[in-house]
Amino acid sequence: MSGFIDLHVHFLPGVDDGVRTDAEALELLRGLRALGFERAVATPHIRSAYFENDREGLLAAMEAFRGAVGTEAGIPELGLAAEHHLDDRVFHRLLEGEGVPYPGGRAALIELPEAQFPLALDARFFDLQLRGLRPVIAHPERYLPLFRSSDAIRPLLERGAVAQLDLMSLVGKYGRNQKRAAERMLDEELYTIAASDAHGPRHLPLVERALGVLQKRVSREYFHALVSANPAALIN
Repeated sequence: MSGFIDLHVHFLPGVDDGVRTDAEALELLRGLRALGFERAVATPHIRSAYFENDREGLLAAMEAFRGAVGTEAGIPELGLAAEHHLDDRVFHRLLEGEGVPYPGGRAALIELPEAQFPLALDARFFDLQLRGLRPVIAHPERYLPLFRSSDAIRPLLERGAVAQLDLMSLVGKYGRNQKRAAERMLDEELYTIAASDAHGPRHLPLVERALGVLQKRVSREYFHALVSANPAALIN
């Protein structure tokens, strides 16, 4: 298997709860390349009071990492975005052009609170789309409102948002409810993208298992769309 694109991974060292060192980052990236990922986009957290990252700081951190790894062989092509936790402050930063969208600048990874969706979420997504940013919803299967039904996300997807599967949900990393929600949403073909959300080399065996589970559960065409064609279309 090859040609995969990972649009949710925490390989940028020392900026959030992902890898801490360049060596750990390279181990993670080499592992992803061995699993078939030819491109990996770092998505460090931007979340008020937890990870106070900003656009300029993340761009500088990425430039420093690129300088450190140089022309390292055996790793995917690298890119930078961010995982934006949609509190009021981060939402307004996105509107003001201070977020870190995906390469191409036309989509942004959005993380929501786990317990309940924010009020007027559809209006906020509409505002982002008016500014040319398509919302990509990170790991929706991990949100409580979607444990038993997909009803809460369908209107958002119908209006242009994208659902991104966390592969490790398929092998039970986050719990049974999350696993069942992921399986249901896959069967309903609500996901557009599948990504690793790996935070370090320790997650590589889980990602490998999850890719095998995904390949067995969905059609060959849908598998290719989730891990290759759709991620490429989103960022190109």
